Amino acid sequence: MHLLVATAVPAERDAVARAFPARGAEVRLPGTVLHRLPDGWDLLAAGVGPARAAASTAAALTAAALDGTPYDLVVSTGIGGGFVPEAPVGSLVVADAITAADLGAETADGFLPVTELGFGTVTHHPPAGLVAAVAGATGARAGTVLTGSTVTGTAARAGLLRERHPGALAEAMEGFGVAEAAAAHGVPVLELRAVSNPVGPRDRAAWRIGEALAALTDAVGKLAPVLESWKPHER
Repeated sequence: MHLLVATAVPAERDAVARAFPARGAEVRLPGTVLHRLPDGWDLLAAGVGPARAAASTAAALTAAALDGTPYDLVVSTGIGGGFVPEAPVGSLVVADAITAADLGAETADGFLPVTELGFGTVTHHPPAGLVAAVAGATGARAGTVLTGSTVTGTAARAGLLRERHPGALAEAMEGFGVAEAAAAHGVPVLELRAVSNPVGPRDRAAWRIGEALAALTDAVGKLAPVLESWKPHER
């Protein structure tokens, strides 16, 4: 199994790497650096936001394909906001749907997703069997993980997102970009988030980034045997 794991920032990348006994060599790609881990895992800090995440992930996917060693799965992971009470701080969420929350148009009648404008996509679905296996192994709750270019900072915005996406459990900034790059290469995708803060009013005192990173490290350790036994045709 050849896996690409995409985080946003180095702190998340390092939290994933701590689940392994050693980090391998660095491979420089256009605009990013890939870290080799044991058992066929490649790890990168893809950058913040869906556009940067998509570009970095696409660079890694293209390099692997040209090298004759294409990836079997792409994993978008890191910390994110959780919709309370379903996804409290310190909990884990695995995406059964990776949805762009703000890709579309504002109209007099409200927001229209890009699909209702007649083009594009707003949701990618990870393999259902893999989502169930990851949830069972890590204790993560399965639900929609939203991707936005702007982090929610008000109760009104959080309520609006819940109204538009009733199944949403978490919010982050990279999953949809990673999923778009994976889909362009025909590679399945998975998203796993450790919750560091509630989605809503921006209250830094309520953030628990260290706790979320520790939960991420623990989850990746439990994730490894699940992914190693998963077969890419099991979609």
